[in-house]
Amino acid sequence: MADDDRRDDRRPDPDALLALADQDRRGKLTVFLGAAPGVGKTYAMLSRARRLKADGIDVVVGLIETHGRSETAALLDGLEILPRRRVAHRGRILEAFDLDAALGRRPRILIVDELAHSNPDDSRHPKRHQDIEELIAAGIDVWTALNIQHLESLADLVAQITGVTVRERVPDIVLKRADDVLLVDLAPSELIERLKDGKVYLPESADRAVDRFFRLGNLTALRELALRRTADRVDDQMVDYLRQNAISGPWATGERLLVCVGSDAVSEKVVRVASRLASGLNAPWLVVSIERADRDVETPDRLRRIETLFRLAEQLGADTRRVVGTDFVEEILRLARREHVTQIVIGGRKRSRWQRLFSRSLPDALAHEASGLGVHIVTAERPSGTALRHSRRAPRAETLRSAVLSAMGFVTLTTLIGKGMEIFVDLPNISLLFLLAVLGASLTGGYVSAFLAAALSALAYNFFFIDPVYTFTIAAPHEVFALFIFLAVAMVAGGLASRIREQAEVARVRATALQALYDFSRTLAGTAKGEDAIWLAVSQLQASLKRKVVLLVPRKGDLEMAAAWPPDIELDVTDLTAARWTHDRREPAGHGTGTLPNSRFEFRPLLGPHGIVGVCGIERSANRLDLNAERSLTAVLDQTAIALDRARLADETVAQAARLEGERYRDALLSSISHDLRTPLATITGAVTGLRELGGRMTAEDRDDLLQSIEEESGRMSRFVANLLDMTRIEAGTLKPKQDWVDIADVVQSAVERTRKHAPGRVIQTGIAADLPLIRGDSVLIGQILFNLLDNAVKYGGDDPVNVYARPDGKDVLISVTDLGKGIPPDDLDRIFEKFYRRGKPDGRAPGTGLGLSIARGFVEAMGGRIHAESPAMKKRGTRIVMRFPAGDARGGTP
Repeated sequence: MADDDRRDDRRPDPDALLALADQDRRGKLTVFLGAAPGVGKTYAMLSRARRLKADGIDVVVGLIETHGRSETAALLDGLEILPRRRVAHRGRILEAFDLDAALGRRPRILIVDELAHSNPDDSRHPKRHQDIEELIAAGIDVWTALNIQHLESLADLVAQITGVTVRERVPDIVLKRADDVLLVDLAPSELIERLKDGKVYLPESADRAVDRFFRLGNLTALRELALRRTADRVDDQMVDYLRQNAISGPWATGERLLVCVGSDAVSEKVVRVASRLASGLNAPWLVVSIERADRDVETPDRLRRIETLFRLAEQLGADTRRVVGTDFVEEILRLARREHVTQIVIGGRKRSRWQRLFSRSLPDALAHEASGLGVHIVTAERPSGTALRHSRRAPRAETLRSAVLSAMGFVTLTTLIGKGMEIFVDLPNISLLFLLAVLGASLTGGYVSAFLAAALSALAYNFFFIDPVYTFTIAAPHEVFALFIFLAVAMVAGGLASRIREQAEVARVRATALQALYDFSRTLAGTAKGEDAIWLAVSQLQASLKRKVVLLVPRKGDLEMAAAWPPDIELDVTDLTAARWTHDRREPAGHGTGTLPNSRFEFRPLLGPHGIVGVCGIERSANRLDLNAERSLTAVLDQTAIALDRARLADETVAQAARLEGERYRDALLSSISHDLRTPLATITGAVTGLRELGGRMTAEDRDDLLQSIEEESGRMSRFVANLLDMTRIEAGTLKPKQDWVDIADVVQSAVERTRKHAPGRVIQTGIAADLPLIRGDSVLIGQILFNLLDNAVKYGGDDPVNVYARPDGKDVLISVTDLGKGIPPDDLDRIFEKFYRRGKPDGRAPGTGLGLSIARGFVEAMGGRIHAESPAMKKRGTRIVMRFPAGDARGGTP
């Protein structure tokens, strides 16, 4: 066991090798990283590019921003520069990077400055780093420049250090995936001197920069961030090298972070802090949001905030997940155990004394229950009730109005009923009626209505039913106690009833969605064709989402619209480009994404078990999909992808079976040709050679034998070719038999005589009924059928006589050919009518192509008849081939 472990330690990491193989197929990204503008990133890029250009390397400048620096602009001399595309923006003409021109040029190395830059509105991607990702995917090496303050995870930290909010940001994953990170460093004091000398900004801008951003403390802090991030990237590269080469070294720790977020204001800070913590620990991290299973507390604003947090986390390199549960602590710890988490990061807010007295906060509960796990609590910058207000659903005006009316209505109705009952009977427990009012209000109006009804019921009960009545004064002390007990019971009962109502509504919504998915799955399982699955998916999505839906599938190297609802949808150039991007990259594109957001549709890939099978587009709308709709959409797309993949595999299976059948027929035909064509050719060749060389010395009898052999083998070859032509006519559907009146007796006699010439010495017996009616058909084809059947009987029937019978059988005419050979096994009775089927071994087999019976069946069915085989025919041996044709009447018509 120890030896096995040592061998495993010397084995390269498979994931590292796969990552290395993927890098070989892509271009390489080199990032020149600096602590601040002016440290010389662009200068360093161009200097290195000139050296490589002198060595014959194909280096092209896609875009460079010199910012008016003459020494940097001078380095562009001698380098090829791609022309920029001109874009109209707010009444001005801007020059932007031309991505398509760069892809068309395809240089060895392309320089694209300003990695964090945003593109104009009509660009394919909103961010330049997305342009660079497409260039790298096309196999082009890219050099670019980046300042440390533009990293997404450092945005809040940079704002805190410098007091300047950075708007242009780059996801950390871009820098993490870079192949090389080159730090361009400059001492802060030297950078400030360059700024004052006008070598960074123009003089009027330099003064403002020194006062705000370019302070010695700010630059020192940014320099430290740049050095740390570069060191982290170098450490990642070293670890990758060690894993790829199975070298023992300082492995990274096994830390794994779980980050809990919600819709509160502190969650964004939690994500950014967790990103920096994960980067420092070189650890993977998972961001999770927990949804309540017992009630629906999701609002569109809350969903949008969580979606924004998830996108931010994914940009920073995290995995994201949604969890449904009632006990948040239990769900978080269960997920932590399942994912082998070592540290939990969660946000905390300041709580009042009353809140701390009556309930434990989620971070406190986690810290108490999470044995063996580290818990990091991230707090907001300043205490506020923002997080609390965001986490609760504020009732809308119409909802509040409905709750008030419901409470007032139930209390008023209960009061009237109680006063009416007092006229007839004196009830000491009239307060129970008001409990019914509270329950009714809670079931119709929710929590607000329940609590308002409880308060109104207490007031009404006091005013109308407690002495002295029609005042809010209570004379008896025990009535005060009873009133407070009533109020408490009413509030608890109303709250429970309202909660049950919400749970029932949530269960109803989820059950409806589940039933719809179940019905869709059952219907989809019964579809065998891909087109049916596509239309079923489109109609299901349009009915559930109430939006326009299109579905595109790859055909002939491009995407084609396979279905749309409504059917008159047309896609413009932007839509098609976004759809192709989704298909090529297998990631969402279009509206609401980072790629071509101006498209009218959001396109999502349909990923099956064997790759992408299509692209689905959902029309954009002012309202985003809620959580249930998102889940239904994902489930429908996944099932549709599996159905399309299954249909594709079924089509491929049918095509493969057809190819195999064709190959079988081809092999059988080649085998028949090699046996049945070569033999008569050899016989003819030998006879002709003998006549030419020995003809003068042969007797007349010998010459007649050779000539007879030539004649017989020529006839055999002629029948072979005729059979092939007949089968070709049958399979091509060009066989059109005549519909003449045919006397079966004449046809039988003609076929028998032809067979006797072909096989002299064989006994063929016939039996024709005297009252045999005429039939409609083609006498030539019927004669060929009988000849093929007799030929088959002669070959396989042994030396016994062959019998041919024809008689009427009801409304049919029955014709049979019987031999007394060893018969056919029951399993082969239907197979003998297949093409190229012959019994026996290749060696020593009877001559023939195996087409005779197949041609006979084709001819019979073409004339409206039926044919089958019977074996044994008599006394446990022999074979009988039976044909049936419709008989004609005495007037020359058909019955």
